[in-house]
Amino acid sequence: MGVTAEKFNKFTFFKLPAAWWTGVRVKSITKQQCVVTVKHGWRNQNPFNSMFWAVQGMAAELSTGAMVINQIRESGKRISMLVQNNNGNFSKKATGRITFTCEDGHLIREAIDKTVATGDGQTFWMKSVGVNEDGMVVSTFNFEWTVRVKS
Repeated sequence: MGVTAEKFNKFTFFKLPAAWWTGVRVKSITKQQCVVTVKHGWRNQNPFNSMFWAVQGMAAELSTGAMVINQIRESGKRISMLVQNNNGNFSKKATGRITFTCEDGHLIREAIDKTVATGDGQTFWMKSVGVNEDGMVVSTFNFEWTVRVKS
C-alpha cells in the first residue's frame, strides 16, 4: 500500500489546513481500518472547555475518507467521492486525546467495483467511533459516501 499515515498528514497540511491546525492526525491506515487522533487544546475548544463538535467531525470524517481515497487510488480509475449525508451523536464531554477509529474499509471496494461496472453512482455508510484516553465513547459519526466514475 503506497499511502501512509505520514503522507496523509502531509496531505492535510496542504489540502485540509483547518484539520491540520486543529491537531487532527492520521495514526494508522490499512484497507480495513483507519485511526485518527486529535488532542483537546486551545485551538479546538468550545466555550464549555471541551472539543468543538466540528473538530471531532473532521477527525471522524478523515478516518473514513482516508480509506476511500486510498482505495480509489489503488483502483487506478478516475472516481469522484463525496459525503452525501452524515450524522453524529455526542455521549460524553471530549477532553484529552480523542481517537477516532473506522473499521468499515471492506465496504469501499464493492462500491468502487459496482460504479466501474455500471457507471452509476454508489453509496455506502461508514461509522467512526471516538473514544477518550479512558476508553469511553465520546462521539459516534456516520458518513454516507458516494462514489462515481468520472466521465
